[in-house]
Amino acid sequence: MPFAETNDAQIHYLLEGQSSKPPLILSNSLGADFSMWDPQIPEFLKSFRVLRSDTRGHGQSSVTPGPYTIEQLAKDVLALADALQFERFHFCGLSMGGQLGMWLAANTPQRLNKLVLASTAAKIGTPAMWDARIATVRKQGMKNVAAAAIERWFTPAFRAKNASTVAKIKKILETTNPEGYAACCAGLRDFDFREQLNKIRTPALLISGTHDPATTPADGQFLADHIVGASYVELNGAHLSNIEDAKRFTQEVRAFLNS
Repeated sequence: MPFAETNDAQIHYLLEGQSSKPPLILSNSLGADFSMWDPQIPEFLKSFRVLRSDTRGHGQSSVTPGPYTIEQLAKDVLALADALQFERFHFCGLSMGGQLGMWLAANTPQRLNKLVLASTAAKIGTPAMWDARIATVRKQGMKNVAAAAIERWFTPAFRAKNASTVAKIKKILETTNPEGYAACCAGLRDFDFREQLNKIRTPALLISGTHDPATTPADGQFLADHIVGASYVELNGAHLSNIEDAKRFTQEVRAFLNS
């Protein structure tokens, strides 16, 4: 699979679909690689040319020295879009990816057609929480953090019924580079967009998981209330609602982007 040189990093990406269709960029959660979007791809390719990449510090992309910022990661998206000559595109980001979407919509609105913000918040967690996680990862590696993340990412019922899917996602978490993960944790720690949401004028869809303990439905409602004209949908899942309630997630996103 190809790599693109963006700023000071090599970004690993996959571009699929017909060049005549409108581009859709997908952006991942912390600790995931672009395979997290596999459930959506067959349906999305009916309507869009789909670009997904491993965020800096993750997957096969470069692990450059941290800490990173959300702005820096969002500019990686722009550099990738420029490299592929995408003047305008739809953007769908989940969790950390959603924060990249907020930054893009507020700072480069001329590049976006429509925006989907899933399982995300204008501010996630507290600085103390992120500092503790960074320290844990640096000291102990990814195993304990991965086990805890899986409990936030999926409901107990889903974990019980879909052991192979959960095991696959857990393995991706466990093999994420600890320094890349920690560098992105710092970006999440330092990002607070609550006062800037009113700058966003891009048509937006907010998606929350009813059972998400990390970015709660209240977080999603806050975004919907403060982004002009935004729509809000709640799905039957925890944090990775695109996997847990995959069919409805795909339907809602595709209907919104095609409307």
